[in-house]
Amino acid sequence: MKRLTAPIAALVYTAALAFANPGAAQTLDAEQRAELEALRSGEMRKLVVHAEPIPAPDIVYTDPEEAEYLLADTNGAVRLVNFWATWCAPCRQEKPALDSLQAQLASDDFGVIAIATGRNSLDGIARFNEEVGITTLDTYLDPRGNLATGMNVPGLPVTVVLNRDGAEIARLMGGADWDSDSAKAIIAFLTAAPHD
Repeated sequence: MKRLTAPIAALVYTAALAFANPGAAQTLDAEQRAELEALRSGEMRKLVVHAEPIPAPDIVYTDPEEAEYLLADTNGAVRLVNFWATWCAPCRQEKPALDSLQAQLASDDFGVIAIATGRNSLDGIARFNEEVGITTLDTYLDPRGNLATGMNVPGLPVTVVLNRDGAEIARLMGGADWDSDSAKAIIAFLTAAPHD
């Protein structure tokens, strides 16, 4: 695992102190948003931090066995919800970084939910995952694009950051290196919030 550089580690520590206030657990105030934005470097500069949380819709997505899920099922943890497709060239570069992030940081406090949206055959998904080396991420499906539409996803890939209450607090349009020091510092900042 890569080590955080000293300035990023200092910012993560400052972020943890900022979250010592229990009232800050689910909504970022202006100072916390500024601290989060300061952690963005490289491709993470594309991460847009919202002024106010946006509730995620209660729209079903499935797994390959057609079991149904809602994003609210995973409330209580910070989540990256990544919308991708087998035909999406930037997804081919981005998904291995998401897989690595999940392998390194998955816990009761954090997880990556990768959702293949639109027309993606199960064989195509399996082939894609094998070709790019996916070993950790579970496969979830949004075959009609209902969840993507409900979350205003205009193209792929898009990664939405949900807080523990299930509200969108940030969004990154396009591919990014989610295995970078900056991405890990952002996740550390968000998971430093106290939880009930």
